[in-house]
Amino acid sequence: MPEDRAVPPLRIAVFGAGSIGCRLGGALTATAEVTLIGRPAAMAELDRAGLTLTGPGDRRTEARPGTAVDASAAAGADYVLVTVKSADTAGAARLLAPHLDDRSTVISFQNGLHNARVLAEALPGRRVLAGMVPYNVVRTGPGAFHQGTAGRLMLERADAAERFAAAARAAGLPVELRGDMPRVQAAKLLMNLNNAVNALSGRPLREQLGSRPYRLVLARCQREGLAALRAAGLAPARLSPVPARWMPAVLGLPDALFRRVAAAGLQVDARARSSMWEDLQRGRRTEVDSLQGEVLALAGRHGLAAPANRRLLELVRAAESAPAPPSWSGPDLLAALDAQDC
Repeated sequence: MPEDRAVPPLRIAVFGAGSIGCRLGGALTATAEVTLIGRPAAMAELDRAGLTLTGPGDRRTEARPGTAVDASAAAGADYVLVTVKSADTAGAARLLAPHLDDRSTVISFQNGLHNARVLAEALPGRRVLAGMVPYNVVRTGPGAFHQGTAGRLMLERADAAERFAAAARAAGLPVELRGDMPRVQAAKLLMNLNNAVNALSGRPLREQLGSRPYRLVLARCQREGLAALRAAGLAPARLSPVPARWMPAVLGLPDALFRRVAAAGLQVDARARSSMWEDLQRGRRTEVDSLQGEVLALAGRHGLAAPANRRLLELVRAAESAPAPPSWSGPDLLAALDAQDC
């Protein structure tokens, strides 16, 4: 009788291990051999402190993934999860290209509409899948990351996705395989237009979304986004109990009514913040060009205006170079949109 041999665990590399990358990679250590690849200071912190994941709710997990600072650590990985900011995607592909072979499937778990395509074009002959992360993750201390909202990862349906999905589910990361990822990404773009509102408010997501003036700002951005997507022939997928096309109207409801209507789809804990808020707090470049900027570009290609998204993009860019993080009130932020229309 031949000797039984255990199937070796998946090897997973996470390239660009910031908050999202650490959340995914840390959870996956339960079922896979994981290497996080990131900035030297961040990786040294993980080596010292280990990785602590909290949320959603009172869930707490501690992990000790491998760490590296060079793309060569992705060599031989079954899956390479790319979690860099959109502006860094092409650069990430150039760094990874010499180290990937036919064994590796690359998954883009990034915001924006085009990152999987950018990776595929820069990595000819390699399998590249589009993915979507629905929740917010922020760093809360050395090696500590908190997931403030719930949801399922979404991943392009393909044979190459099956083993990753099985490993993720076994590690407690729900995954849904989808055949409509462009529509999923369009819906996520509309949701992510709130990142700029939250970052400029300086407030926790629950507090910000609980205030009607902030929601009215978001509603304007989403109306412009919906018009641009409609002109491009791209209908957003339904990712929440409220269809995307109804959200601007729902956002404009009085606070008490909004809470009743939207409560099922907006379960946000008290510590949740947007990644853009965290970027401004730490003096880092944001992804506003891939969010509000994406709406502007798409609208422009179809002869449409997107003044609310343009104004928020301007305000976030100004905040990136400001001496202190912003703290706009809802009425003041709404007034800033009205002022440009005068």
